[in-house]
Amino acid sequence: MIMIIKEIISKTEWESFLLQCQEKTFLQSWNWGAFQQSLKNPVWRLGIYQDDRLISVALAIRHVARRGSFLLVPHGPVVMEHETWNMKKKAMELLLEKLKELANPSAGGEKADFIRISPIWERSSENETLFKVLGFRLRPLHTHPESSWKLDISPSEEHLLDHMRKTTRYLIRQAQKDEKLTVVQSFNIADVETFNAMHLEVVKHQKFVPFSLEYFKKEFLAFSGDNQIALFLAKYDGKVIAASYGIFWSGAAFYHHAALLPEYKKIPASYLLQWEAIKEAKKRGCKMYDFWGYSDPTTHPKHPYSGPTLFKMGFGGYKDEYVKAQDLVISKKYWLNYAIETIRRIKRGL
Repeated sequence: MIMIIKEIISKTEWESFLLQCQEKTFLQSWNWGAFQQSLKNPVWRLGIYQDDRLISVALAIRHVARRGSFLLVPHGPVVMEHETWNMKKKAMELLLEKLKELANPSAGGEKADFIRISPIWERSSENETLFKVLGFRLRPLHTHPESSWKLDISPSEEHLLDHMRKTTRYLIRQAQKDEKLTVVQSFNIADVETFNAMHLEVVKHQKFVPFSLEYFKKEFLAFSGDNQIALFLAKYDGKVIAASYGIFWSGAAFYHHAALLPEYKKIPASYLLQWEAIKEAKKRGCKMYDFWGYSDPTTHPKHPYSGPTLFKMGFGGYKDEYVKAQDLVISKKYWLNYAIETIRRIKRGL
């Protein structure tokens, strides 16, 4: 058995492989890599082959910050589900060897102080052990969601409504009856500015560091070329009061960014937005709807995800927990990053 790793330059090969995989998110998509490149972050699309058969892919991204630079594999590597634990271990060893090379300037790579892998693997002792064996340590702060709320949307709309929380179903129906409230889809980059203005209003109330307008626009553009993204805009009396990003990729739909003007929080616009996004996902042939970040509101009531999680759970579905992000220390500068992220985690109540 011969196993090799090499860069993949064919978008078709990359996306075709991921279409066959169940456990994945758009953070490993070709277009997420294109988005990162538009932000001037170097990316490598790595494929692991066994006897010329592609069995795993990993999108690696180099991030630079004042506290240190690092290589990030977000929600990856993605491995074919039927592969054995030993095969996953060998693939991870090969990937890690390559990432170390990419993080070493003397070997032709670009300097990095640590490697962070945020796997899309089931949170099990077996999978966690694999990272320990390879020398990883638990990260101080997550970069992307490590658990998500998901909904199988293959059943009929009637079935989905019947299996929602009673209150959620009621609010959707009330929103549908309100003639002042409408939801439209937009594929116009100009509407990203409308979304950003609402997002900044939310920031004022909730006190968090926002993404920039440039970030929102470039993400929208990266996916719009393949018709994989839409802005859902909720209007009340003609005014946009809520909006969300919907990403439709590889048989799944993702609820990504969202904003609701605080003064309109009593109007059930967010419920109608979600329902319209779910219906659009079904029209596009998606089988799964990923509500993104999840935190158990009973055990972690102060977690920033807890409030939104209660909202998401009302639509029905299930939680999916991944192995927590893992760090491999390369230089002493990592510990400065570790201290800063630890302080941030404590302040955010994570």
